[in-house]
Amino acid sequence: MLGPTAAGKSDLGLRLAEDVGGVILSVDSMQVYRGMDIGTAKPSQADRARVVHHMIDLVEPTEPYSVAEFQGEARRLLEQEDRPMVIVGGSGLHFRAVVDPMVFPPHDAELRGRLESMADPVAALVSADPTAAEHVDLANRRRVVRALEAVVITGRGAGERLATAEADAVRSYRSLYDFRAVVVDPGDDLSRRIGLRLAEMRGRGLLDEVRGLRGRMGRTAAAAVGYRQLLPVTEGTIAEDQGWAEVERATRALARRQRTYFRRDPRLRWVAWHEDPERRYQAVRDGLEQS
Repeated sequence: MLGPTAAGKSDLGLRLAEDVGGVILSVDSMQVYRGMDIGTAKPSQADRARVVHHMIDLVEPTEPYSVAEFQGEARRLLEQEDRPMVIVGGSGLHFRAVVDPMVFPPHDAELRGRLESMADPVAALVSADPTAAEHVDLANRRRVVRALEAVVITGRGAGERLATAEADAVRSYRSLYDFRAVVVDPGDDLSRRIGLRLAEMRGRGLLDEVRGLRGRMGRTAAAAVGYRQLLPVTEGTIAEDQGWAEVERATRALARRQRTYFRRDPRLRWVAWHEDPERRYQAVRDGLEQS
């Protein structure tokens, strides 16, 4: 399994897949949603005709699609596909959910709703799991609710769940599959490239795409960078230029988080960005051969 897993991913992944006679598995958390095309930089129909792309356009944006569901479907594809799989994408959690033995607690939507409406979920969590403060950010209500849901469903606290062999393997970056991975790091050029990418998306009609999706986006889809910031523009609550400025800020912050997340993984080989596409692709091929 080959895996360029960061910036500049579409053109590199497509060419690599063609060269090795493989297929592409996207680990972009938002490309699973139909209709969210421009803002997620989804590959074109022409590109998908050239190379088979998996994990794209799976569900409507009204539907939630958990990491656990993503994991199950992606692993099924990995295990049935006999061609090389080129993993492409920017979601570090989804990448690791596929290749590493991550275990996700079961989910109960009705229970989650009740817990979210609680006045003090922190007190309830600490009462159910006295060690919760050692493993859960108690200032983050969303994480508190998830942790409490897991305790209620499994009967095990966070510390107990983290003491398993699978959790130890995840912490140690011991994967379930053999793979080679390269991350293309644009370095100091990242801010400029983000600006160019957003200008292209603006020109292609991202705002109209968001406007067309308004009212048809569930909580997960509506939280996607680009969509979350432009929805208020379509609702008339903020000006268009303000919305685009918010998109740029959120994209920069997301890129920083992605870089930090991937930097922790000792299995990934980092290569520098090159403006020349041929040099950029050769750097990826060299990085994979050296991995």
